[in-house]
Parts: sequence; C-alpha cells; structure tokens
Amino acid sequence: MKKNSDPYGRACFTYAERWAGLLEKKIAESADPEKAIVDNAGKLSHEADIEGITGFMYGAAVSILSQCWLYGEYLRKWHNKEYYYDGDGVVNPAIITIETE
Repeated sequence: MKKNSDPYGRACFTYAERWAGLLEKKIAESADPEKAIVDNAGKLSHEADIEGITGFMYGAAVSILSQCWLYGEYLRKWHNKEYYYDGDGVVNPAIITIETE
C-alpha cells in the first residue's frame, strides 16, 4: 500500500480491503466460506465501490486479494468463472475480445 500513493493505485488497495471486509462479514455468518463468496461477491463488489473504480482496478483488486487474503482463492475462482475461465491466474475484465466471423 505504501508503494501506491497515487490515487489510482491506492484505490485498488482501498477497494480490495473494503470488499474483503464486507465479504468477511458474510463469511462469518456462514458455515461455508466458498458459498458465502459465491453468493455475495458480486453484490458486495458494487457496495464496496465508493471510488468509482474501473474494470482494470476491479481486476487488480481480485488479483491482490487472491494473493494476500485467506479466502482469496475462492474469490479468484468465483471471479474467473464469471468470465467462463477455469485456469490459473486472474481474468482481466478490462480486456475486450471481439470475435469476427
């Protein structure tokens, strides 16, 4: 966080922290952390967004949490599934692919 003092970079971290905090409240109410994330991550991602984050910032937050947060792997898998991807890494939602016939 110290290395991201510019507003854009810092917002990726503050958003990630806020989102994780909201998810942790739901996880605490559940017997299944993975289900709590699947059921709540989408809605809470919007509630956590008070900065007006971009698609890239959202992807960066998922990447940050997937690497540093206890439940990050569940979030990474949920996120990737939203983009029909079941592999390693984190899908970047800021990239648009246009298929032509």
